[in-house]
Amino acid sequence: MKKRFVSVMAAAFMTAAMVLTGCGGSQTAVTTGAPDSGETKAETTAEAKSDADTTEAKTEDAKGEIVVGFSQVGAESDWRTANTESMKSTFTAENGYKLIFDDAQQKQENQLKAVRNFIQQDVDYIVIAPVTETGWDTVLQEAKDAGIPVIIVDRMIDVSDDSLYTAWVGSNFLQEGYDAVSWLDEYLKSNNRDKDEVNIVTLQGTIGSSAQIGRTEGVEEKMKDHSNWKMLERQTGEFTQARGQEVMESFLKTYDKIDVVIAENDNMAFGAIDAIKAAGKTCGPKGDIVIISFDAVSAAFDSMIAGDMNVSIECNPLHGPRVAEIIQKLEKDESVDKIAYVKEGVFPADTAEEEKPKRAY
Repeated sequence: MKKRFVSVMAAAFMTAAMVLTGCGGSQTAVTTGAPDSGETKAETTAEAKSDADTTEAKTEDAKGEIVVGFSQVGAESDWRTANTESMKSTFTAENGYKLIFDDAQQKQENQLKAVRNFIQQDVDYIVIAPVTETGWDTVLQEAKDAGIPVIIVDRMIDVSDDSLYTAWVGSNFLQEGYDAVSWLDEYLKSNNRDKDEVNIVTLQGTIGSSAQIGRTEGVEEKMKDHSNWKMLERQTGEFTQARGQEVMESFLKTYDKIDVVIAENDNMAFGAIDAIKAAGKTCGPKGDIVIISFDAVSAAFDSMIAGDMNVSIECNPLHGPRVAEIIQKLEKDESVDKIAYVKEGVFPADTAEEEKPKRAY
């Protein structure tokens, strides 16, 4: 915002200087008494006007376009695809933005390089969906020194100085973990299984990511209230369907009785379902294994309607409008909240058919 203001003022001074130079040239032509002095005056004035028009056009471009650099984790899941689309559809030329998009392909080193490129390009705002929480202090200090506000989306970051970023937009991952346990508690009670021993396995997301940390901790904390629940094992499925299937296959070979699978995103749940079916077992509301997932993307509703998944805890990926709201406030020098949660819900299988038509992702 401030950088664009300075460029606008500089352009204005250049325009004024050009106009003054044009007037001086025409006066010289008249004073010399040259036969074509009138024509020279007209040409000089026209040239000055042309230069002024060009400068004015540049000034309009400078003050009318907000440049946003966005570093995305990758495209590991349906949720991530929806998140990317939300950002791309929000930060468009029609909305007054220029978006510079970078796919980190699941590697933090790619994100660090992207952020430094954004700084070199002198963007107005930097938006990061971080691969992991740590390792950001140095590059964010560089952005701060360059006067570029940084907005974090989805996964949180762990830095020594919170002033290194302006705001964070995303989900309350710890609450999502709580919601999963609350749903399972009520489900087991409704099926008269609340006194049974319950064996659970967890497909964790990318280790060190905010979603993995929050969901794992939320489930672990609330499980302490259920002495008959046993967590057999946790292992990362890296938020991908292929890896989720691979890990679930390993669980099924290791443990004779698995009652509940907690998959920390829908894609890993799809992989787990494939592994369960391949092993000749059943899952879902009418099956032997309860499937609890997170994200609530459209395909999860299809899975619930098909009878394969029991519940999906929503993780709203539509961050674009909320980030734009923060940017517009900053453009007006208004204060913004440091943390901005998006609204989310819990969707059991028996609500899937009714709810799916309402979904935006």
